[in-house]
Amino acid sequence: MYALARPFLFALDAELAHGIGLSSLEAAYRTGLNPLLAKQPAPLLTKAFGLTFPNPVGLAAGLDKNGAHIDALLALGFGFVEVGTVTPRPQPGNPKPRMFRLPEQKSIINRLGFNNEGVDVLVRNVERSHRRHGLLGINIGKNKDTPNDDAASDYLHCLRKVYPLADYVVVNISSPNTAGLRELQEEQALRKLVGALREEQEKLAGQHSKRVPLLVKIAPDLSSNDIDAVARVLGDLQVDGVIATNTTVSRDGIEYSRHVEETGGLSGALLMSRSTTVLRRLRTRLPESIPLIGVGGILHGADAATKQAAGATLVQLYSGLVYRGPVLIRECVEALRRRKEAPSGGPMPRA
Repeated sequence: MYALARPFLFALDAELAHGIGLSSLEAAYRTGLNPLLAKQPAPLLTKAFGLTFPNPVGLAAGLDKNGAHIDALLALGFGFVEVGTVTPRPQPGNPKPRMFRLPEQKSIINRLGFNNEGVDVLVRNVERSHRRHGLLGINIGKNKDTPNDDAASDYLHCLRKVYPLADYVVVNISSPNTAGLRELQEEQALRKLVGALREEQEKLAGQHSKRVPLLVKIAPDLSSNDIDAVARVLGDLQVDGVIATNTTVSRDGIEYSRHVEETGGLSGALLMSRSTTVLRRLRTRLPESIPLIGVGGILHGADAATKQAAGATLVQLYSGLVYRGPVLIRECVEALRRRKEAPSGGPMPRA
């Protein structure tokens, strides 16, 4: 069905198509037509962060910023869905147009800028969801007008709000679309921010009688020395997991595209190599007790297997879903199943 709808959606503005796609998915779910969109993969139980995931293929943050379509997305076959990025107060994001497809490169540029309706709306949406099919991550950020010196207050506010509802929480300090945000990845700033959040996480665990894992999402544009510093800080603070990576500001591979001058983060196929390089280095620098989620450029099942070979326990999709549709979910699950069942040292499974 997605193959039939894609030409219509691709004829529209990318952000408009995004909204129509989510609304159509929700309608299909509510009328029982989801099986026409995707065939559910058989379970592939995967343990990470003290949680058991129905399968290791998830949806990356950014598609459902307000948590309004959780059940419909899980029903596609994802083992987990990550919603957000959410901020304490509603904000419109950056001026439109702010999302651009690059079909020849199977990539997307976006400069949305944490557009969302605020954490209180997201909490209400999550409370209404049933979440029968998988786990839920909630990705938190800071408002655009909050200075970095006060960033911790925004992240702490969101953490407290979403903690009772999330299966895991992600600290997003790596979007390129909020001015200055990536400066929070610098070693001292990172230690201060994540240290405060780790302290609050332990307090909340006592208050709610449950421990919700805390993950940090990093950028693909860090130097090797910066990756090592990030790993050192996150290892010292004993975070529960790391997501590698967010979108890139690099324009390698689109030099002749009409969108080359558009600012924002680049995702999709062109991100695969860069994000996987960061993932692989992180795996060698972090303790084995800290699992990784690999995201960036997965358009085929073999790409998901490559992420696992580089050190990821779980993987996430976003742009690949735009270009391939829900069929990609099951394709990735089956590729990871074959990899799991293959003899040690066997060949990389093909999609």
